Amino acid sequence: MSATAKLEQHTPMMQQYLKIKAEHPRELVFYRMGDFYELFYDDAKKAAELLDITLTARGKSGGEPIPMCGVPYHAAESYLGRLVRKGQSIAIAEQIGDPATSKGPVERQVVRVVTPGTVSDEALLEERRDNLLVALHQHENTYGIASLDISSGRFVVLEAEGDDALLAEIQRLNPVELLVNEALSLSDTLQNRPGFRRCPPWEFELETAQRLLNQQFGTKDLQGFGCSELTTALGAAGCLLQYAKETQRTDLPHIRSIQHENRSDSVAIDAATRRNLELDINLNGGEDNTLYSVLGTTRTSMGGRLLRRWLHRPLRDLHVLQGRQQSIADLMSDFRFDTARDELKQIGDMERILARVALRSARPRDLTRLYRSLTAVPSLVCQLRPIENPHLQQLADNLGEFPELTDLLNRALVENPPMVIRDGGVIAEGFDSELDELRNISSNAGDFLVQLETRERERTGLSTLKVGYNRVHGYYIEISRAQAGEAPVEYTRRQTLKNAERFITPELKEFEDKALSSKSRALAREKWLYENLLDTLNQSLLQLQTCAEAVAELDVLACLAERATALDFCQPELLTEGELHIDGGRHPVVESVLDSPFIANDTRFNEQRRMLVITGPNMGGKSTYMRQTALITLLAHIGSFVPARSARIPLVDQIFTRIGSSDDLAGGRSTFMVEMTETANILNNATEKSLVLMDEIGRGTSTFDGLSLAWACAVRLVEEVRACTLFATHYFELTALPEQYPEAVNVHLDATEHEDHIVFLHAVQEGPANQSYGLQVAKLAGIPPAVIQNARRKLASLEQQVAPAPVNGHAPAQPDLFAAPAEPNPVLEALLDLDPDDLSPRQALEALYRLKSLEQG
Repeated sequence: MSATAKLEQHTPMMQQYLKIKAEHPRELVFYRMGDFYELFYDDAKKAAELLDITLTARGKSGGEPIPMCGVPYHAAESYLGRLVRKGQSIAIAEQIGDPATSKGPVERQVVRVVTPGTVSDEALLEERRDNLLVALHQHENTYGIASLDISSGRFVVLEAEGDDALLAEIQRLNPVELLVNEALSLSDTLQNRPGFRRCPPWEFELETAQRLLNQQFGTKDLQGFGCSELTTALGAAGCLLQYAKETQRTDLPHIRSIQHENRSDSVAIDAATRRNLELDINLNGGEDNTLYSVLGTTRTSMGGRLLRRWLHRPLRDLHVLQGRQQSIADLMSDFRFDTARDELKQIGDMERILARVALRSARPRDLTRLYRSLTAVPSLVCQLRPIENPHLQQLADNLGEFPELTDLLNRALVENPPMVIRDGGVIAEGFDSELDELRNISSNAGDFLVQLETRERERTGLSTLKVGYNRVHGYYIEISRAQAGEAPVEYTRRQTLKNAERFITPELKEFEDKALSSKSRALAREKWLYENLLDTLNQSLLQLQTCAEAVAELDVLACLAERATALDFCQPELLTEGELHIDGGRHPVVESVLDSPFIANDTRFNEQRRMLVITGPNMGGKSTYMRQTALITLLAHIGSFVPARSARIPLVDQIFTRIGSSDDLAGGRSTFMVEMTETANILNNATEKSLVLMDEIGRGTSTFDGLSLAWACAVRLVEEVRACTLFATHYFELTALPEQYPEAVNVHLDATEHEDHIVFLHAVQEGPANQSYGLQVAKLAGIPPAVIQNARRKLASLEQQVAPAPVNGHAPAQPDLFAAPAEPNPVLEALLDLDPDDLSPRQALEALYRLKSLEQG
């Protein structure tokens, strides 16, 4: 049966639904029917399962019931939020026809497509996290990436070279929806992301993209944005912009520019490093005990989002970083940040409110929050003006003041408006005389009728005259049959009853017309006034967005000033190059959860000191020490103060970590393969200006393989790459590196035993550790005593088999697998004396017999 014939089997209403569904095969269609959004067929089955709502049926198709489920119109937002968070997209089909004049089903049309990356409704968004839609295009080895936060209008393009750089950027952006040219072949890591969507190649065509972007920005070309040469990224931007317009079904006036992010302007952080440093997501996928959880005390949600962006994209621009540092220092002076934060607390999420104003979806309470925000801005400006700081003065200029808009919003809106404009009650009394008159007619109808009745009785002298109303005939003047003949000439007969006559007068008719339509007319007038209010706000949209950006940055700076004061951070000295020296460094996250004082430690690198070989027991603090060095360096590169007594930080180009172990089961990679892949990335891409953290390289394979790899990787880093490297290991043999490579030095974190218990000292000291305390840590973990005793016996046996090699004149407590045997081996010595090239076949056979006899003897 053809699709047309199948369609004709359905009722007109279902035919309309199926046509809409055919246009939106990938979305769940919310089909408006009265007070509900209904879903049918497979959409209904999927929605009922995802939302845990009842699946029912409506009519039949092919003899089978049509599956159906629905959600109330007034509560749709909560259901949309649940679906979007599960990666679903929804096409909302509203009634656009008039039921009173429609022949057949009321006309319906998709007015909006809600997707994870294009939502702007407050209820569907996380307050303190960007909600990014990202598009991805490729040309040869270059990836073009465009990102858009439609809830703020922030539009960014960049290009990345190679798969590793691409994965790093995608993890940094963490998009909720990813549009990809379907011609690309991508890793499973990207294809398995929630919100992954393939788009046809022609949507990434460069000429179309340039035309769309120029139309959006009202420009002739893209030279002014500094991205005209990024042809691959512009192709992605064109696809992204077109997708956003199609889903919103409206203009996007809040998207006014496009920014170019150059990867060389920031500190590169690969995907593994971002994960290991737990910037805002911990290794378990939560937000507890992350760097953001310690620093994120911003007063506004837009400040919180900006702080996340700073943490994920540390900068290498010394001028910008020093400007932020000095601003933080000036805000700390006399605790100025306290008064600023008090005012910031009054400011709502201006970025997202303004986006909804631009999209014409702002609700009344959005506008009241905008009003309260704008009333707090002048106080912030006054607080910044006396501070002699160029950056803060620029922020004060960008904040601006909006007395006309503030006054307009104050006069226009009631103090506590309803959630939506639909039922009215939003526009304040006294703002519009016509609206006030319409409201008065409706609310004062009873008074008018009483006054009219009294006046007409007195004028006509008819004692039985009374004024009334019914739904069928409307308003009327009723006079008894006995007095009806005395009715004035202007009275027009409307209805005859058994004992009375009903009349209408021109005055009452005029009132009736006004009264019966006043409520709907008042609501229509109120909606019109509200739309005009949005128009007025849109005329100042650019200045308001600039103000919102300034508020967000001031919020972050004040937050970092408060954190520096509360947590005893210092202002680091930033250098273009030179030694990295941290005096009394601390791990900000670990310190925040400890009940006891944190043991601070120094870190020092210079031209003669490029690698710290770190040894010591498990749980002794090696990983904490390494991570704190990376976090202190990263904080310095966002302009923040750092947890240390003092610090001198040269600008780094990249931060790498190889810490921890995990399988990549989906990608078919073992723990060791993951470890080697991450190590390869470091060895191939680190430079002399990089900071590298390497923890327990080679532990995922056999002892000799692992030790050999760890040794070779360390040699490469210290001799060729010359990056500032912290190299933690349990292979004691690596402590011999400084004997061959003076730029490597040994440091260790020590522990001591007390009454059969281990005590970790957590202090970094020069030189190698004297033992690993592995069995003591195993005992702490709860390994049965019998197993520990058996392990002690086996350890003693192994230590007797391999003689320890001296290190720096001291005999180590653990064996050296690279050490020479205690006694010479006669077979090996005989082999060393042989030259295979000088032996005939017979001589070689005789030599083999001699070696055999030596081995047996």
